[in-house]
Amino acid sequence: MTWNMKRTKGCAAVIAAGLLWAVSPATAESQNSSAPEAATWKSLKSDVFGSRPIEQGEGIVRIEAPKRAEDAAVVPVDMHFKTDSKTGRIKTVTLIVDENPAPVAAVFTFGQNAGVTHLATRLRVNAYSYVRAIAETEDDKLHMTEVFVKASGGCSAPAMKNQDEAMASLGKMKLRVFPSKAPGLEPLTRATEMQLMIRHPNNSGLQMDQLTRYYIPAHFIQGLTVSQGNQLILSMQGGISISEDPNFRFAFDARTGEELKVEALDTEGKKFQDEWPLESSSL
Repeated sequence: MTWNMKRTKGCAAVIAAGLLWAVSPATAESQNSSAPEAATWKSLKSDVFGSRPIEQGEGIVRIEAPKRAEDAAVVPVDMHFKTDSKTGRIKTVTLIVDENPAPVAAVFTFGQNAGVTHLATRLRVNAYSYVRAIAETEDDKLHMTEVFVKASGGCSAPAMKNQDEAMASLGKMKLRVFPSKAPGLEPLTRATEMQLMIRHPNNSGLQMDQLTRYYIPAHFIQGLTVSQGNQLILSMQGGISISEDPNFRFAFDARTGEELKVEALDTEGKKFQDEWPLESSSL
């Protein structure tokens, strides 16, 4: 599958809106308080979604994250999805961290027949903030769920690796497949769980080189496509809030005999790709 920027043009516009969001006095003030800052979301909502109404996502999308993060630069976030016969399947999910300098962490688009039921990743969280998942269903309605996370300094935290080490392994990928049926137990769902790991510094532009004392330029994975055969599983338009060495765990309706393909594009125009055969024994 070739990289198709036209198909993700709408998602890129949403990411751009997030990247243009500046740290306002209200945002800075909220960093010193444990209370959520409602004004941040009210302003951000109109920037990203305009005047579109957003309903509660109960029964459609659920988000989980630690109430207090152990490491603000690597905050695990789990999203679970359920298709409703009235709303139709979930088309896209926008992941937002209210108080981050670029609040729109990523926009995920799901393939029409992918059957994605679960998606997890790791985020940088810069201040005490709501983390939100807004799902758009086939009836063009928006459904939101959120969790409040106590974390600070994630976007400016030093990289775990030095830059030379990070560049040496740039773009290397690893795929792990989790069996859909444990021995002696019936499968909970027919979805197959996989974990994709990509080596990349995902520099936020807010981190300082500890030797030179200069800021490291932003350099991150901005586009990702996961497909099986000629069918899309999911794609992502990402920003600076995705953690170093991007990690995605997802469940979908896998098919045997067709390779899983991954293509990624970073902000310097570098493209990375890999593919793996999926045997029936691994599903």
